[in-house]
Amino acid sequence: MRPFLNGNYTRRDFMTTLGLGVAALAVPGSILAGTDGKDKTKRPNFLIIMADDLASHELGCYGGKNVATPNIDKLAAEGLRMTHTFASEAICVPIRASLYTGLFPVRHGTSYNLTASKLDTKSVPHYLEPLGYRVGLTGKLHVRPRKVYPFEEVPGFEKNCTKNTADYTVDGIREFMTRDAKQPFCLFVGSTLPHGPWTVGDASHFPPDKLILPPTWVDTSDTREAFSPYCAEIEALDKQVGDTVKALEEIGQKDNTVLMFLGEQGSQFPGAKWTLYAPGVSSAMIVRWPGKVKPGSISDAMVQYEDILPTLIEAAGGAAETNLDGISFAAVLAGSKIECREYAYGIHNNTPSGPPYPIRSIRSKKYKLIFNLMPDEDYCMSWVTKHKYWKSWVKAAETNEVASKLVNRFLRRPAVELYDVEKDVWELNNLADNPKLANVRRELEQKLHDWMRQQGDTGADAVLLTRRQPRHPKRKMETRVRSVSGQPLGVV
Repeated sequence: MRPFLNGNYTRRDFMTTLGLGVAALAVPGSILAGTDGKDKTKRPNFLIIMADDLASHELGCYGGKNVATPNIDKLAAEGLRMTHTFASEAICVPIRASLYTGLFPVRHGTSYNLTASKLDTKSVPHYLEPLGYRVGLTGKLHVRPRKVYPFEEVPGFEKNCTKNTADYTVDGIREFMTRDAKQPFCLFVGSTLPHGPWTVGDASHFPPDKLILPPTWVDTSDTREAFSPYCAEIEALDKQVGDTVKALEEIGQKDNTVLMFLGEQGSQFPGAKWTLYAPGVSSAMIVRWPGKVKPGSISDAMVQYEDILPTLIEAAGGAAETNLDGISFAAVLAGSKIECREYAYGIHNNTPSGPPYPIRSIRSKKYKLIFNLMPDEDYCMSWVTKHKYWKSWVKAAETNEVASKLVNRFLRRPAVELYDVEKDVWELNNLADNPKLANVRRELEQKLHDWMRQQGDTGADAVLLTRRQPRHPKRKMETRVRSVSGQPLGVV
C-alpha cells in the first residue's frame, strides 16, 4: 500500500485501504439499461428536492408520529427509502457544498459555516452540462462563489432560510422543466423549511401536550411550545413537496425523471444540528425512478451526501470521476448491489457559529466513534442556548437527574465516545471505556486517522488557527485528544 502523503495517493488507494475496493468505483452507464449511452433524449431528468434542518425521524415513512406527511410518504411508497443516509457535517453550507461537489468538507474548502469553497472546485453544472444537461436551482442555494456553483437561477421558491415566510410558486420550475423537450434537465429545489424561525404553517395542528419528544430532550412545557411550530413547518414542507411532484407529473415527465427527496441535516434543537450525534447527521433520502427503482423498497446501504453527485453522473451515462470522495450508489438504486460504503465520516468545527469545538467521527453499520478534540472546553452554540426552552432544561437539571444528564451530555463531552448504534440508535450509552470493545475502538480510530490524513485534515490545529484570539488564551495549544494507540488527533 502506498504511503498517504507521498503525492501519489489516489482515491482508489484510499478506498482499498478502507475495504471498499475498486468495485465501488462507478461503472459508466450501468444503470442505463436499454440506452446506448450517447442518446441524450433517453437520459433521465433529475429533480432533487431538499429540506432544510429536517428531523427526518419525524416523517411518517420514517416512523414519525407527530406530523402527517402524505406527499413524502407517497414518494417512499413509489420508490426506494434509504435508512442509512448521513451528512458529513450537520451545518447547511458545508453539507450543501458536499452535495454539489462530491467532496468532503475539508477538500471543497467549506468546512466552516458561511465560508466560500475553493476556487478550483467543480460542482454539478461542471459535470452534467458537458453531458447535455441543463442544471438549475430554485430556492435556497447558500453556497459560494458563483464560479464554483454556476447553477441557472430558477424563480419560484424562497431563498432566505431565516425569513418569516416561505412563499413559493411552481411556475418557474414548470417553465424550466419544459423549456427544451430534447434536452434533459437537473433541477434542485431548495426548500427553506423547516429551518428556524418556525413561523410557517399552522401550529394549532400540533397541541404541545400531545407531541412525542425524542429521548435526547428534556421534557418541559417550553420545549413542547417550541416543538409545535417546528412540526407545523414540516407539514408545510410536505405540501411544497406535493406541489413540486404534481408539477413534474403534469408535464408528463414522471417516468423519465429520477426524483430524489433529501432531509439535509437535523433540527436546531440540542444534540442535532451542529453536532455529530445521530439526530444531526442522520438524513432522509427517498428515490423514485419508475422502471428502475422498485416501488416500496427499502435499503440500508450506507450513503453520504458526497455520494449523490457520482450517482447522478453514472445515471446520466457519464464516466466515473475518480477525483471525487463520493461513491456512486446507482447500482443500489437498480437493485444489483446492496451496499455502497463501509464507513460514514463526520466533521464539525463549530466556528464561526460558536467558539471552537472540533469533532470528528466515523461509523459503521454497528458502531460509531466520536472524538471531541477539545474536551476540556464546554461546548457552546448560541443558536440553541438563546432559546427559552434551553433555559427550562438548565432549570430542570437543578433537581432532575435525567435532565442533568441530558444537559451535561450537550455541554460537557468526553474525549472519546463509542456507541453501538444498532442497539442504541439515539447514542445515549457511551461504551468507549468498555474493555470488550477495545479492538473495535482501535480499528475505528485507525480508519478515522487514515481518512483525516487523506483529506488533509489537521483537526484541532486547523480550528484553533481560525481564531486570532482564542476563547481561553491560557490553554496550551499542544493539548490534544489521544487515541488508544497514543496518536494525537490534532496533528496528522
